Amino acid sequence: MMYQTGAVLYILWGLLHLFAAFQVFKLGSRLEPGMVQGRIYQNALNLACFAIIVIVIAVVYNWENSPLGYWLNLVLASITDIGFIVYILMPGYLPLRPGILGPTLWILATVFSTLGIIFITS
Repeated sequence: MMYQTGAVLYILWGLLHLFAAFQVFKLGSRLEPGMVQGRIYQNALNLACFAIIVIVIAVVYNWENSPLGYWLNLVLASITDIGFIVYILMPGYLPLRPGILGPTLWILATVFSTLGIIFITS
């Protein structure tokens, strides 16, 4: 089923972003204590929370082709990855490889979830 493929892709996206959150936290641990370190830690926490929420929505809602789950994960993953593309990938702070993996999972999850919604609910 297309929507279940989309759900699996969102789960993989979330797992990748949990790993990324851990890497951001490690980056923050190398900084001097202060505002910059605190903001990096906050960013790591926000990224981890987005990842966990996307995984839960994928398991609970996207797996069943819920329109609510479709829109929630579309918005959450899009906000997260558009910011990553604009502020990390485009300036070249992370090479395209491996940086493109997250956006690729996001796009594929969106495509499969959209096809699931279109062909099941119409």
